[in-house]
Parts: sequence; structure tokens; C-alpha cells
Amino acid sequence: MSEEGGLSDQYVSASPWPLFVALGLAVAEVGVFVGIFPVAVFGLFLFGGSVAGILTESGYTSRPWPTMLALGAILAVAGAAIVLWQSPLAAISIERFGTDGVLSRALAIAVAGLGLALAGGAASVFEQTSV
Repeated sequence: MSEEGGLSDQYVSASPWPLFVALGLAVAEVGVFVGIFPVAVFGLFLFGGSVAGILTESGYTSRPWPTMLALGAILAVAGAAIVLWQSPLAAISIERFGTDGVLSRALAIAVAGLGLALAGGAASVFEQTSV
């Protein structure tokens, strides 16, 4: 009888990434739907980084940075498109940020996407120059 409880030699331990993917998605949903800017940004960062990590660990990608860059670009474009769709660029101001719920939520998505894209791009460049 094995003490490992059904785990084979190939899988030494369970992966932590599914927990962080689920947690990141849940935190991002709460932040975006409730309208709490820092929670939305943190949740999307956690979600994007965890998706990149799980894809790298499972062997679908060799490095997490391009995945982070792609997810960040998708989020940034989606957030910016919602911002521009909801209001003209000249009407966007810091005063409207606190009162316009759609604007603040879309900006949270765009900021998180921009941050993920910058982190993925910078890490990829740093990795290539340090090798």
C-alpha cells in the first residue's frame, strides 16, 4: 500500500496555480463589479500571473512572460475600448473617475492590463539580456 495517496512518481506534489487562478478571478470580479479600483487591479494581476504560471508549469509555454504580455495587452485594449466607448476622450477627468462607475471599472481593467503587459515585456527583455 502506498503512502502517497494515489500520486505517481511523475507528479511529486500538487500544483498551487489552480488555487491562485481561482482566487485571482474571484478577487478581480469583486473589485470590478463592486467598483473597488485597487482590488480589481490586484485581482487581475493575480489572475494574469497565475494563468501564465499554470501554462508554463504544464508545458504549454516555455516562459511565462509572453503569456503575461499577451493577457495584459488584451486587458489593456479591452479596458481602453470600454473607456472610449462610454465617454469621449475630452470628457474624461479625475472628477468623473469617482462618480462614473463604468469609467473607474474600465480604467481598473486597463491599468491592470498595462501593468501585466509592462511586467511581461520587461521580464522578457531582462531575461534575454541577462542570458
